[in-house]
Amino acid sequence: MEYFFHGFRRYEFKSTLSQREIFKKIVRSFRGVRRGSLLAFEVAEELAISDVARVFGLRTSAIRYYEQIGILPPAMRKNGQRRYNNTVLFRLAVVQRARETGFTLEEIRELFFGFPPGTPPPKRWHDLSQRKIAELRDRMKRLKLMEKLLKRVENCHCDALDECGEKILRKDQG
Repeated sequence: MEYFFHGFRRYEFKSTLSQREIFKKIVRSFRGVRRGSLLAFEVAEELAISDVARVFGLRTSAIRYYEQIGILPPAMRKNGQRRYNNTVLFRLAVVQRARETGFTLEEIRELFFGFPPGTPPPKRWHDLSQRKIAELRDRMKRLKLMEKLLKRVENCHCDALDECGEKILRKDQG
């Protein structure tokens, strides 16, 4: 499975045996459920924090942090341990997709909580995506300018950096 992290480094993740087992259990739990009713469907099986983290290739500390900042709902406790139902997997799938597309955690919080109640998901994604696209376009302009400036200094024939500075100042003022 290909994964594009927020820092744009590319990783290749292969499901481990335990991930495949968790996915099989989840898929088995949804057999016979009508399409479209999945979001209202809750499986009785509880997942340990390590199971949830393993499914998404996260550390358990990340799951706890997402819970702490409100992106994930508080977990149920069983014998003092966090236990999640499968709906947390749906929430984390949205979080992971948002991270892959470059959203910050603050923007992800806004996706979940920054809209009036009842705002449909397409409107939420659209509004935040438009802002992110504008940000990316601005970043691309800055990158092109940086590339242009690097090409200029790459062809430097100055004998000293002070000479470079003098030429840069003359060019910028003239």
